[in-house]
Amino acid sequence: MPVRYTLRQLEYLVAVGEAGSIVAAAQQVNVSPPSISAGVSHLEEELGVQLFVRHHAQGLTPTLAGRKLLEHARMVLREAAALRDLARELSGSIRWPLAIGCMTTFAHAVLPALRRSFADEYPEVRISQVEADQAELISLLRQARIDLALTYDLDLPGDLRFFPMMELPPLVALNEGHPLAQHAEISVEDLAPHPMVLLDLPLSADYFLSFFADRGLRPNIAERTRDMAVLRSLVANGFGYSIVNLRPLNDVAPDGRPLRFVPLGGNARAMKMGMLVSTAVERSQLHRTFLASASEWVRRNSHRLSGGGPLPEEA
Repeated sequence: MPVRYTLRQLEYLVAVGEAGSIVAAAQQVNVSPPSISAGVSHLEEELGVQLFVRHHAQGLTPTLAGRKLLEHARMVLREAAALRDLARELSGSIRWPLAIGCMTTFAHAVLPALRRSFADEYPEVRISQVEADQAELISLLRQARIDLALTYDLDLPGDLRFFPMMELPPLVALNEGHPLAQHAEISVEDLAPHPMVLLDLPLSADYFLSFFADRGLRPNIAERTRDMAVLRSLVANGFGYSIVNLRPLNDVAPDGRPLRFVPLGGNARAMKMGMLVSTAVERSQLHRTFLASASEWVRRNSHRLSGGGPLPEEA
């Protein structure tokens, strides 16, 4: 008899494999845990192999067979997304749904205006959005739950392609009374003794901490937060400095207190903002159109987004 399973069940399989538990996977794909559990159990029954080892109160670990099938499930999901995109392209119009992911640290400053610009030109495209950290965006792309992700060049995997749009050098955020606030440029050595407010997101935190590790230093981390608005208010209220890449539209924290932004010296590596896509969607007319529109929007707005600028054309 033929094996019967659905793309949805493959999506559940990949979600469990990446999240490590039924509950976390359910939150990731926005369905109930029993639906995830039933989907995985059905796959195991249909395929005739055990996909996961269940650990009481410790989640699930893929078996050897499970790891191999996870790789193929990801490939099937990518091919299914490519088939969907080909059908859209053959329809000859830009009018299909488009799911966009965006790095949570700058989604508020970039995504709504970028969407507005695209929607004005292509009103029949139905856009949905999700804000997430880098690790979550990569997972969502691999599961074909989003089509493209506007993000940074942080720890990019080989199975996804990054289109750089803009360079964002690191800036030190300080309150007006900070001893370093009047400097024209600040070094990591200058910062090390002072309290730091760390943006504690996966991969982002590693990037900021690498500035110190590269010089054999350890920062004095006084506060941690995953929220950019909270970070700016902590800095403005004197709880420490922070390091950021995207400058807000005005030098004021959400609570109204003033901030200063000073370039970080020492040839610290700049981030690149760009679009991350799976190789399966690059053939889609809709995705190519959105990518071109987003690149142009970023180019036009580069000066207001940061002290950096658009990348050279050849990039």
